[in-house]
Amino acid sequence: MLSTADFALEHYVAVTTEGESAGVEQIFATDFSQKVQSANAKTNNRGQVVKYLKKQKGERLNCTVSAYILEESADYMVAKVTLKFEDFTKTDLVTLAREGNVWKVSKSINSYK
Repeated sequence: MLSTADFALEHYVAVTTEGESAGVEQIFATDFSQKVQSANAKTNNRGQVVKYLKKQKGERLNCTVSAYILEESADYMVAKVTLKFEDFTKTDLVTLAREGNVWKVSKSINSYK
């Protein structure tokens, strides 16, 4: 399903911003973690993020999304996904890694301005 890094990144963006819930479990690596850099910095594991995204099914975020690939190789990709809301901006540094023939999101670091 997620046979290229670009497609996996596109699917991740759809899942996190457009309420797309199909294939939510498949997109994250088993050791996935999400770090949220804020006043109460916290780390979420794969199960917590999947559960949250399933609850958001069908909810589109009211923001402008841009994705930019910072680094790419045959086995991994680092991308910067920016979500511009009316009052703030969320930056998501996403690391994708290839597991066999499938690409998965292995890490996400979020910061807010």
